[in-house]
Amino acid sequence: MHLPEPKNLPYKTLLADIEKGLIKIPQFQRDYVWSKERAAGLIDSILKGYPIGTFITWKTKETLRVVKDLGGVVLPPVPEGDFAEYVLDGQQRMTSLFCALKGVQIKRGKKTDDFAEIFVDLNASEHDQIVVIDTADLEQGTYISLTNLINAGLTVLASFDAKYHAKLEEYKQTLQGYNFSLIEVKEAPLDVATEIFTRINVGGKPLSLFEIMVAKTFDATEEFDLSEKFEALVNRLREVGYDTISDATVLQIIALVIGKECKRQNILRLDKKRFIEEWPKVASAIESAVDYFRGYYRIPVSKLLPYNSLLAPFAYFFYHHNDKPLNNKQICLEDFFWRVSLGGRYSSSVEGKLAQDIKRIDQILGDSKPSYDWAIDTSAQFIKDNGWFNAGRSYIKAILCIMAYQQPKSFIDGSIVHISNDWLKQANSRNYHHYFPRAFLRKQGLGDEHSNHIGNITIVDDFLNKRKIGAQSPFVYMSQFADQNCDLETHMKTHLIELNEWGIWEDNYDAFLTKRCEKLSEEIKKRLVLREQDRNSHQSINIEDIDELALEADL
Repeated sequence: MHLPEPKNLPYKTLLADIEKGLIKIPQFQRDYVWSKERAAGLIDSILKGYPIGTFITWKTKETLRVVKDLGGVVLPPVPEGDFAEYVLDGQQRMTSLFCALKGVQIKRGKKTDDFAEIFVDLNASEHDQIVVIDTADLEQGTYISLTNLINAGLTVLASFDAKYHAKLEEYKQTLQGYNFSLIEVKEAPLDVATEIFTRINVGGKPLSLFEIMVAKTFDATEEFDLSEKFEALVNRLREVGYDTISDATVLQIIALVIGKECKRQNILRLDKKRFIEEWPKVASAIESAVDYFRGYYRIPVSKLLPYNSLLAPFAYFFYHHNDKPLNNKQICLEDFFWRVSLGGRYSSSVEGKLAQDIKRIDQILGDSKPSYDWAIDTSAQFIKDNGWFNAGRSYIKAILCIMAYQQPKSFIDGSIVHISNDWLKQANSRNYHHYFPRAFLRKQGLGDEHSNHIGNITIVDDFLNKRKIGAQSPFVYMSQFADQNCDLETHMKTHLIELNEWGIWEDNYDAFLTKRCEKLSEEIKKRLVLREQDRNSHQSINIEDIDELALEADL
């Protein structure tokens, strides 16, 4: 590999190379975000002779997804057989220079920024801002547009007062004679080039792995654009409430299918041709896994999934198994799902654990029963001790999934409670109802550490919480519902609550919490293939499990 080589590029060569398609801005899914003000500041620095930073480019024959046009100026493809110089550092500066010096228009949503409206104030001293975007306070004839300064002939310049002629000439010469500093990384592999990009971008937002893979896997002849393919997949999943799947999880799945490993370096080294070939089958396997979560586990929306990453082992399963799993496979998959969810498995080191778990999925595919090196304490006491309610904890999400499985019905009329990603965005969602209201328990001298417990949570419709219950005791509000709803007892069972002998009519919170934890314990046991290790377990909760930010793989 050649060492990075410093070089200077004159202004005219830089612009000409961009227009010829030799210098390319890789489209790492990052839009041009600099304002006209910042672009004007950059030109101002050039006119004052200040350095504007070094551009770092990667010279290669690899084809990346690139910005095809800048403000309506169509940039041609790299000429056949030529090397391209991809800008690794200085994308925003390079684009600003091009837009300002060409006077192009950039559309941002409904707003259009006209970069032709950047002006040089001919009365400004070197201590003032020479390049401005607002000429309201300037007299006609004391300023010139940047594009006119660069492109105009003698007649335009001669129309200015003679006292400005020297300055106009000096500014034009300064711009056209400016040498841009460039460091060229020659013919390095993509992972080296992107590593350089990531390291030099410490101050800015580093590229995500997905953005790198969008650039790497782009193929014009195959019409493959990962960004578009991913968006289309998410749009299909949105129709069934599973649109919060992360791009990181999708990349993990492809890597696991191709090579059974999904660390960052494994993903970066994936062969482009194989990646493109596998995409349709992987996308289909993801949809099959989602259908299975919705149908068999009755998890209605992706926000309830204890981990986004759970889609990886299940998509891997469906990639290798076209039909619905039956008998032993079905039992083992369910055991796997709840062990991962209740055991806080993917709260840390997720890529390594996924690689281990794929071996377990291979065993399930081969009709053998995997072993596990972690136990699940299914006891009611464990739930009672560890059930503090935080909608970001995988342990709590797992129990919420068990509640959603029952298809809970309204206390008022028995209609099915609608669960959507929208209301699950808020951890304090009103759809999580404290069966013994917190305000009621506070009056009994019990703080939120007692009331804010998964054993005291039910999933209800929004209006029920606000209008019908408030701070009333269970005895008071349940008596009202009993008068309105003759099937109340049946409907309460869909919330895993029995109305009688649970302390509800006596407003006895301790009795209720004990009974509800026992009920939840029974439901957990139904979903696991219990082993000796579970029966003797006194599992401790992974503290990282509390942190919602730790739930997903940080790629």
